[in-house]
Amino acid sequence: MFTGIVEEIGIVKSVRKGVKSFSMLITADVVASGLSQGDSVNTNGACLTVTSAGPDSFTVDVMPETMRMTNLGALKTGSPVNLERALQLSSRLGGHLVSGHIDGTGLIRQVKKEDNAVWITVKAGPEILKYMIPKGSVSLDGISLTVVHTGEGMFDVSLIPHTMGVTTLRDKKPGDILNIECDMVARYIEKFTGNPGPASRISPEFLDKYGF
Repeated sequence: MFTGIVEEIGIVKSVRKGVKSFSMLITADVVASGLSQGDSVNTNGACLTVTSAGPDSFTVDVMPETMRMTNLGALKTGSPVNLERALQLSSRLGGHLVSGHIDGTGLIRQVKKEDNAVWITVKAGPEILKYMIPKGSVSLDGISLTVVHTGEGMFDVSLIPHTMGVTTLRDKKPGDILNIECDMVARYIEKFTGNPGPASRISPEFLDKYGF
């Protein structure tokens, strides 16, 4: 489990490609410190397992399903990646609960400055947009952000200078692909209310009764 608060931008040092998968070596001064084999690292939003670790680098494997669902297949030597180590129970939850399980990808349609903020408009399919609500949470390339507006086939987020400065979004432009993880709470509510089992007590009427 993660928070969507990026700790560091790592650099892909090398990539070894298979037929439908690949492994990569990532250099990272902060995140690599203390990592062990088997640990989880949020890499551009995808939860990956550390297969080996050194003082300033680590390796991960990317399986075919992750390749299909994310933009990781476009990474190459020299690519920057957003990194976050797994959440500790003693940590503050600065963003929102992020699992690192990507729901799909979106296309950047527009990047626009407004005073100190940067607006990013993301085009996405209906399977993603149904979970987007104004003031709701979304993870883009592993970054916890707030949905500001939604529209036909798109949604907007707004970034403060700090987020732009410490994540890979600073280099993104229209046409780039982002990994999207929707709010897991929204997915569970949909499951419980849309497909109530015979033993389920949760329904739209139940939620309305108790003020949800």
